[in-house]
Amino acid sequence: MSKKRGLSLEEKREKMLQIFYESQDFFLLKELEKMGPKRGVISQSVKDVIQSLVDDDLVAKDKIGISIYFWSLPSCAGNQLRSIRQKLDSDLQGSNKRLAELVDQCEALKKGREESGERTEALTQLKDIENKHKELKNEMVQFADNDPATLEAKRNAIEVAHQSANRWTDNIFTLRQWCSNNFPQAKEQLEHLYTEAGITDDFDYIELSSFPLSSSVEADTARQLIEDET
Repeated sequence: MSKKRGLSLEEKREKMLQIFYESQDFFLLKELEKMGPKRGVISQSVKDVIQSLVDDDLVAKDKIGISIYFWSLPSCAGNQLRSIRQKLDSDLQGSNKRLAELVDQCEALKKGREESGERTEALTQLKDIENKHKELKNEMVQFADNDPATLEAKRNAIEVAHQSANRWTDNIFTLRQWCSNNFPQAKEQLEHLYTEAGITDDFDYIELSSFPLSSSVEADTARQLIEDET
């Protein structure tokens, strides 16, 4: 004996709507859960079915006092369906209009672009020009270090690094003098500490040669000054 097939969601929705249409009355949820099984809708699924109808504006609900009532009249459902159809018709008209506009634009763009030997030759020339432009851009990148603006920026960076390095050198000399004045008895220990830190007898201010320098030398000098300062 085959098992009886359960109702689909749409079938359940239709069964519950029939209750409203036939009675044209207001119901509490617990009342609908008792009436549902009589239409083939199990009571456990009535709440979800009713909520789906409410979500689609096919059933209305309102709170009166402490109770929530549900209702749906055939006229309300008809109006709702007519409203939905009008909206769909409007959307369809808008889509058809947009489609016609796009077709017209497509046809307009095709004019003057018909396949021909002249057009093919022009496209080939355009491709060659684009490739040449790409090659020239790559060459410009290779010579970027010789760009006047780039060189000037590097000169400025070198000057800033030079000033910073000498400022720190001055700070170190000041610190050494302070230590010598305040800890004369620790002269040997301090000299050992200076040597370990790289502060030897030839430690002095940096003198920067005059410009112009080559871009590679400038870059190396600036990099070295910054590393020394760090």
